Amino acid sequence: MNVAVFSSKRYDEEHLSRCDSGTLSFTFLEPHLNQTTAALAAGHDAVCCFVNDTLDEPTLAQLADLGIRMIAMRCAGFNNVDLECAERLNILVARVPEYSPHAVAEHAVALILDLNRNIHRAFNRVREHDYSLNGLLGFDLYQKTVGVVGTGKIGATFARIMQGFGCQVLAYDPYPNPAVQALNIEYVPLERLWAESDVISLHCPLMPETHHLINSRSIAQMKRGVMLVNTSRGALIQTQSVITALKSGHIGYLGLDVYEEEADLFFEDYSNTVLQDDVFARLLTFPNVIITGHQAFFTREALDAIARTTVQNLLGFKHQEMEKVHCVRR
Repeated sequence: MNVAVFSSKRYDEEHLSRCDSGTLSFTFLEPHLNQTTAALAAGHDAVCCFVNDTLDEPTLAQLADLGIRMIAMRCAGFNNVDLECAERLNILVARVPEYSPHAVAEHAVALILDLNRNIHRAFNRVREHDYSLNGLLGFDLYQKTVGVVGTGKIGATFARIMQGFGCQVLAYDPYPNPAVQALNIEYVPLERLWAESDVISLHCPLMPETHHLINSRSIAQMKRGVMLVNTSRGALIQTQSVITALKSGHIGYLGLDVYEEEADLFFEDYSNTVLQDDVFARLLTFPNVIITGHQAFFTREALDAIARTTVQNLLGFKHQEMEKVHCVRR
């Protein structure tokens, strides 16, 4: 079975190749999959894609014409896939429903600690032999209220960690998680979570209902000086509204591992070019903003789990053992 792996990096090649016993034949391709690059899938039976590949109707139509029968997403999210079109074209879509919830949850906590104690600024000062403390004042996380939006495996893991800091944790999810309820964490309406939380961390999927969940209206309901962290999907946040709130001081801290327009930015080296995204450039000017390039998932354990499940999905499809495939349904 021939598989074209788009948006591939060296670490993808290492982990996927290690998990395959030689049954699959991978072609590792650096370009993102989209309408322009779909022709590269010619001669393959399946494509393996990542978060910033574009699997819209024109791209899927080209893949179907090339004989592609399966899309193996090596991530949990599938908001970049037109599932209705894939079903109509009889292309199976599979994903990695979980890999390491600890990886993403721990990264969210790292952003919180860095933002709170100004570690990024302190690091730069010390390198310049400036040991002053002015402007580095933080706060105790102990007894602060932390709001968790989305309580799947990652959100639940994050909630447990924050309880360990002695925080009061509030949760919102249309489908409460019994594991979270067992921690005596209270589920509340979003309006209450916005109003009472000192720290808000987003761990929900991107769907029409959650698109721009953070906007001018929701921000207005939050505490002045709130800390906002997003390690889920960039389009949960209406970026311009957040910039306005940062300028006014209504949002006091912002930690991002994802960005709404990251598709042509993250995972690449643009250090020798001029940044063309003016909105992203504005975010980088704030001293109380930390941005990482979609690396929350990036641990050895997570990459191993992603590769294992992706290979399992592909082998299950090859042998028509569909009960072993993590199919995505509309």
